[in-house]
Amino acid sequence: MKSSAEAKATHKATGVVKKVDPKTGVVTLAHEAVNSMNWPPMTMGFMVNDKMLFDKLIVGKQVNFEFMQDAKGYVVTSVK
Repeated sequence: MKSSAEAKATHKATGVVKKVDPKTGVVTLAHEAVNSMNWPPMTMGFMVNDKMLFDKLIVGKQVNFEFMQDAKGYVVTSVK
């Protein structure tokens, strides 16, 4: 069982934008390994609650992003 502090932790990763769906609020990223989550490289969907972030999420672009886990899944919180 994770503590609430762990659940609210922000994780950093680098990935390539594969698909963007502003209508559903989801971006698909092919990301490198995420050491803080013990994840190998993979492609997965992340929720995007801040619609302004979609301006930085362009298919084919490599981005550095931060995400956190909430009750519904993984949410991108920052894109550089």
